Amino acid sequence: MAGLEDVEHPRRHGMSATAARWSPAVEDEHALRALELFGNPTEAEVSLPSRPESAATARRLAQVVILRQWGLSPKLTEDTVLLVSELVGNAVRHTGARVFGLRMLRRRGWIRVEVRDPSRGLPCLMPVQPSDVSGRGLFLVDKLSDRWGVDLLPRGKTTWFEMRVADR
Repeated sequence: MAGLEDVEHPRRHGMSATAARWSPAVEDEHALRALELFGNPTEAEVSLPSRPESAATARRLAQVVILRQWGLSPKLTEDTVLLVSELVGNAVRHTGARVFGLRMLRRRGWIRVEVRDPSRGLPCLMPVQPSDVSGRGLFLVDKLSDRWGVDLLPRGKTTWFEMRVADR
């Protein structure tokens, strides 16, 4: 693909599109593989190519971090994975970037997910109608997260959301 020459692309070996989908009910070996290939987004920002297929990788990374590493609930995992997918979708669709970054942070009572891209264009929360078939990404982020926002950077922006968690 043009513009992605410098990005390493993991290859799917014999994997169908159906097998690549994330399922919260099934232990996902692909999630652990994504962690091995791309790195842990809790340790450092993970760079992913700005392609639609990278949303699946970002979802898998979020899943393995929240369920296995942080030991949080399946419901929180499901909501977070959905919101990660929405932010990644926006970064891929609307920024023209070659790569984007994914970072996940946890502090007492909260988790935070950040998607960084080189565009300084701000996302817009649009009103949503029941008949709309697209444009629901930030609406979902707004409804399911406890707070969200955008931090402008000298070169780009970080779009983030936070969710409350019960600490044990």
